[in-house]
Formats: sequence, C-alpha cells, structure tokens
Amino acid sequence: MAPETSLIYDLPAVTVRRIAVSEMSNNVYLLTAKKSGVQVLIDAADQPDTVEAMLTAATEDTPCSPGLRAVLTTHQHWDHIRALPQLASTRGVDTQGVELAAGAEDAAAIESAQGVSIHRRLQHGETLQYDGISLDVIHLRGHTPGSVAFVYPVEDGPAHIFTGDALFPGGVGKTWSSEDFSSLIDDVETRIFDEYDDDTIIHPGHGAPTTLGEERPQLSQWRERGW
Repeated sequence: MAPETSLIYDLPAVTVRRIAVSEMSNNVYLLTAKKSGVQVLIDAADQPDTVEAMLTAATEDTPCSPGLRAVLTTHQHWDHIRALPQLASTRGVDTQGVELAAGAEDAAAIESAQGVSIHRRLQHGETLQYDGISLDVIHLRGHTPGSVAFVYPVEDGPAHIFTGDALFPGGVGKTWSSEDFSSLIDDVETRIFDEYDDDTIIHPGHGAPTTLGEERPQLSQWRERGW
C-alpha cells in the first residue's frame, strides 16, 4: 500500500505537500506555486512511483500546468537520493529543463552514487528562484560536508525551513566526530536560531515538523551532551 500524500500547508502563494517513503521513513517535500504551477521537489528519497503520485496530486493545487522544475537534495546520504535516477529520466532532466541541485561539497558524491548530473552546486547564502518559488540556501556543515537547508520565506507569516538531517525535533543530525558536531551545532545556532523567529517551521528529513520556539530552550543541552 502506497504511503498517503498529505497537503500539510496551504500558504498564500504555494502549497507544501509531504510524503514519507522507504524503510527509513524519509520525508519528501513538494512545493507548488499556485500562480505558475511550477513544482520544486526536496529530497527524492525513494519509491519514485509514489513520488510521481504526489507530483500528480499536486496538480490539483493550481489551474496552471508547468510541472516539475527542480529537484533539490539536502545531502548526499543514500536514503535521501535513491529516486533521483528514475525521476531524472521520467521527468525529463535533459528534455524538459528540470534542474538537479545540491550542496557543492556533496554534489560529486551524489553523481557518483546515482549516475546523475547535478546541474547546480549550491553555496551558502544564495537564493533559488523558480517562477513563484524563492528559496534561500543555508549551508549546515557537519552531518555531511555539503548539507544544505532550504528556506521558504512567507510574507506576513513564519518562514518554512527544510533542514534534511541537519536539524530535527530534539537535536541536530548525527555526526561522526566532535569536530563535526561542533561545526553542525555552531551552524545551526548561528545560521538558523540566531537568524529566524520562534514561529519558524522546521521540516526535517524524517519525522514531524517542529518550530524554532519549541527547540530553542534545548540548545544548550544539545551542546553539552555532544549530540
């Protein structure tokens, strides 16, 4: 039985859909611009047929029909990239101009693992623009060298940040050394908690969303425990 596609946020300019796939319960997110119909997918994790079903369901969110324009990847780990090859093929990366993007330091590993070409290597602070969808890129070093988060700012509302495996309810993502942990917690604190308000909504790579206000009181505890 395929996982259920859910419309989790109906925002003024876009809809946000989420589906969990694979034995790892990876979140795949889809933003659809209401005026243009442009779709941006975040983390083509697995089960490409299920992801395709979400793309089709999202056509109900707009009267326009341009469809998928970009697949963004938060980081290189295998459980977040397994649907990339089939989506790249069926959705016309070469023929229909679908862009694949990932953090610069993770791009080569994704290409090697999945046999796809990453067209855009993302740097901290840049902004992605797709006809009705604007996303700011935050580099969060530590879980992987090129982990990135994507920020969708909402006028007169809280921002939405898609953090991959860098930030979850209850802590930052897994790291494999004290140096990597320090790097990640420093980036999460200075680049997310210090920059965004408490009502900012965090969409993690696994599990339910949270807000910065819910997590902020635990920051010192995370740093002290070292994970």
